[in-house]
Amino acid sequence: MVPSATYRVQVRPDFGLDATAGLAGYLRDLGVSHLYSAPLLAATPGSPHGYDVVDPRLVNPELGGAAALDRLAGALRAQGLGLVADIVPNHVGLFQPAANPMWWDVLARGRCSEYATWFDIDWDAGPLVVPVLGGESLDDLRVEDGELRYFEHRFPIAEGTAGGTPQEVHLRQHYRLVYWREANERLNYRRFFAVTELAGVRVEDPAVFDATHAEILRWVRDGLVDGIRVDHPDGLRDPGGYLARLRAAAPGVWLLVEKILENGEPLPSWPVDGTTGYDALAEVCGLFVAARTDPGDWPQEAHAQKLDVTRRLFQAELHRLGRISDPAWEERLAELAACFDVYRTYLPYGREHLDAALDEVRRRRPDLDFDPLLPRLSDPADELCARFQQLTGAVMAKGVEDTAMYRWNRCIALNEVGGDPSRFGVPPSEFHTAAARRQAQWPATMTTLSTHDTKRGEDVRARLAVLTELPDEWAAAVTRWRAVAPLPDPSFEDLFWQTVAGAWPIERDRLSAYFVKAAREANRSTSWSDPSAPFEAAVEAALDRVFGELRDDVTAFAAAITPFGWSNALGQKLLQLTMPGIPDVYQGSELWENSLVDPDNRRPVDFAERRDLLTALDSSPVLPPVDVSGAVKLLVVSRALRLRRDRPELFLGYAPVPATGPAAGHAVAFDRGGAVAVATRLPVTLAAAGGWGDTALELPPGAWHDVLTDRPVTMPELGGLLDTYPVALLVRG
Repeated sequence: MVPSATYRVQVRPDFGLDATAGLAGYLRDLGVSHLYSAPLLAATPGSPHGYDVVDPRLVNPELGGAAALDRLAGALRAQGLGLVADIVPNHVGLFQPAANPMWWDVLARGRCSEYATWFDIDWDAGPLVVPVLGGESLDDLRVEDGELRYFEHRFPIAEGTAGGTPQEVHLRQHYRLVYWREANERLNYRRFFAVTELAGVRVEDPAVFDATHAEILRWVRDGLVDGIRVDHPDGLRDPGGYLARLRAAAPGVWLLVEKILENGEPLPSWPVDGTTGYDALAEVCGLFVAARTDPGDWPQEAHAQKLDVTRRLFQAELHRLGRISDPAWEERLAELAACFDVYRTYLPYGREHLDAALDEVRRRRPDLDFDPLLPRLSDPADELCARFQQLTGAVMAKGVEDTAMYRWNRCIALNEVGGDPSRFGVPPSEFHTAAARRQAQWPATMTTLSTHDTKRGEDVRARLAVLTELPDEWAAAVTRWRAVAPLPDPSFEDLFWQTVAGAWPIERDRLSAYFVKAAREANRSTSWSDPSAPFEAAVEAALDRVFGELRDDVTAFAAAITPFGWSNALGQKLLQLTMPGIPDVYQGSELWENSLVDPDNRRPVDFAERRDLLTALDSSPVLPPVDVSGAVKLLVVSRALRLRRDRPELFLGYAPVPATGPAAGHAVAFDRGGAVAVATRLPVTLAAAGGWGDTALELPPGAWHDVLTDRPVTMPELGGLLDTYPVALLVRG
């Protein structure tokens, strides 16, 4: 069953399945057809997100277990809703080995474990490397209760290997505990990106697939879920083969992949319904960004950071490639991985991306001979080819998303997953072309504006887009603020002040936590591996001044741009909810929200406030103003979602609706086949030019009614149509 719309809930130990079941009535009233849940399988105890699954055979007991999942499904069905589940086939969590019975058994029995084939381990490289020690010394090891202990960490002791000192016992095990700093060099199991606490799972093995998916497929068989979202398929050895197996096992589900598509990159012809929507996010947000002609050399920054992380974080992966080919090839493979402009190939699909990367690396490194690599890297049956394809996705994620996008801060509204920070502005014509293509090729794909992985919430981006229309005013404000609160890193300083302006007002502790994470991810003035106390103290000192002598100035500037930010926020939300694809609403974003990157975007949501406000909207004939309450956003969200659910026949096509007149470039509108969405773009420039004037929409013939204001459309002029709100949702009759 394809949803009409979904609502993402970050189910977690402090908001479990029964608490989630309590949202069913509200979600029905909001207008979605399906709840879209964070991962539900047993995860590392205390996990706030669920992506560190420790036992794929069980519903997470910390969420309430299988019985609570049954209750959730029943509560949803009682309200006419369904459930979409997020699954994690690529990896499992290792942070607490005793919590993962399969990993514990592998540590205890090595290659003889019945689970040894579950994990992608290079046993020929020696004992299993476990990077957990705080230093090089083993002096703090102890044997206790039949286990090897290191502070709070517990590890099994193989049968018949006890006796002697803890260090002697350690040397008899199938694993070696090593200094955590040695992980990137010595690790001999595949991991998720550069996260040593997440081990890759070999779901390409049919037996492993069956064992790790039995519980998930039970949910499908028992009618508990209607849809599945597959996390990080690019980490898998054979994503296409995996998805074909999953589709065969669950033929009727709505199936999505978290596939990050670069600008213009098509989705492979996998047996899925689409992606999780980052491509749509970039298109929608770009509509509200003023075009600039000098985006700078973003490709060079991205390449530099991809090459750096390949050498710095992925030495172990390069060594493994060297062991199956030639150690002398490792540097060439690192250079080549940094030259991919997409996450990966799926050979033979995507061969053109391999060829393009080879052309680029030959240009950059004419001193190296890449010809010997080509026969093996272009053969899908070759082990080197398979593992290199897995590497390039990790390089892109860590080099671009997690590093370069925290260093290249000219306009951080553009620095999003799957985004291109040099792509300033998306013209309406380009948006319409992409939307029509989505309708024709992937009509059931997901669209989104916020996820648990976005760098900042949709309304923060909407306000940041305003700054692209006010370059002089923004430069003057930053000059004032820098004079009072200077920072020693100019690039980070750009991120700092944009974040303050985009998220204001915001609690100091949230900003502080965000800036520590952002600065360490940038890996310039401080880092995760080597934090700089002086730099991080300078950031705290700047924050002291933001909340001290600069507070009034920052507040005044934010107040001046906020109304335009609200206009952008309503525009992008209406377009995302009504454009081709299946819209998702991230938890809490039906009101204004100023979330930053995780874990900030997993903060508890006040659902009671939202429920009460929706009830008030439905019971009052008075239209809400565009104000700090966010009631108008809830109005837009609920009316658009309800229309999609109740009148699906109005959303079967796509055609741009042009505008004529002096301000035509400030309107973006489309007809979905009876429902017309209208939004205002670049509102600052529009206001400076005197407003809409006699600009009018070329509406299809017929009588039209605005669902948002509940009034007939008497004239096509945009000045009258948008006199209450900067958006309109029109239906015939």
